[in-house]
Amino acid sequence: MSLETDDLIRALAQNADSVCCHYLPAGRREGSYWMVGDLQNNPGRSLFVRLTGPTSGPGARGKWQDGATGQHGDLLDIIRERTGITRFPDLLAEARAHLGRPQPVVPDAIDPRRPKSPSGTPEAASRLFAAAVPVAGSLAEVYLRSRGLTQAVPNSALRFHPKCWHREEGQLNPAPRPAMIAAVTDAAGVLQGVHRTWLAPDGQDKAAVKTPRRAMGHILGNAVRLSPSDTILVVGEGIETMLSVREAVPSLPVWAALSSSHLGAVIIPEGVQRLYIAVDRDPAGARAAERLSARASEAGVQAIVLEPQLGDFNDDLRAYGREALRQHLAAQIGSEDQDRLQI
Repeated sequence: MSLETDDLIRALAQNADSVCCHYLPAGRREGSYWMVGDLQNNPGRSLFVRLTGPTSGPGARGKWQDGATGQHGDLLDIIRERTGITRFPDLLAEARAHLGRPQPVVPDAIDPRRPKSPSGTPEAASRLFAAAVPVAGSLAEVYLRSRGLTQAVPNSALRFHPKCWHREEGQLNPAPRPAMIAAVTDAAGVLQGVHRTWLAPDGQDKAAVKTPRRAMGHILGNAVRLSPSDTILVVGEGIETMLSVREAVPSLPVWAALSSSHLGAVIIPEGVQRLYIAVDRDPAGARAAERLSARASEAGVQAIVLEPQLGDFNDDLRAYGREALRQHLAAQIGSEDQDRLQI
């Protein structure tokens, strides 16, 4: 183990409470432990994380064990499981982001003799995402709270940039504005693009501009993975829409495709047995659901459409509340997955 990795694990242990709150939100603190059902963040008391004590040794702070399976490990293992990150360098980057540490700078990346990647490429998207900071404590958190969204999101999916350039069509000079930055990743977890939501100065709403949302990079077929998929997956259009589904049922794995056209083209991951398609209540959403359902059927995956009562699920959450949305989803989710609704 490298010195930096060892240092990160110790730092995570020193912040075990915040790590557990962020990555295992279905659990709760009980004395010196964080108790939760399992690594999939299901409610229960089988898995426990030590929150006190020394930062090294077998019974150290940050160590966890699942009494039902015998699994055990450290907080880095929990972050890997909850984010679905497979590449170790990306896992370390996620840990740094959660701790608010700067990402290391590769010397070649700042060599003035090396031409910069053109804007709009995955490389440019990666630079922007790396320059962003965790959502917690930022205007992006204020914005999400204003939309009724309280569940923590992984730093590998959403971040905040205080001065993200924004240019209106026909405008000569861009202006720096605060923005929520979402990572668009492929099946291997590699960042292929980002989605930007520019925010008002107080974070209470989107910026008062003509185009407050834009994507850059390679979006088609990819998605904002707000939580890792397993045997089921819920996929829809907007980030706020899918966070609303997760707000009501935290154990559901959710992805955002960002638009109706991209929803119909999302690549269905291997291992998914049932695909829930959370549509917006408009003709474009219905057409996207039809396309994705047909592709799922061809792949031997059962597709089930989830419909909101209003325009989208964030409208439902804000109008009726979390419990009402959970009940509305419960009426549409298959019997095989009803256990996911327990909170």
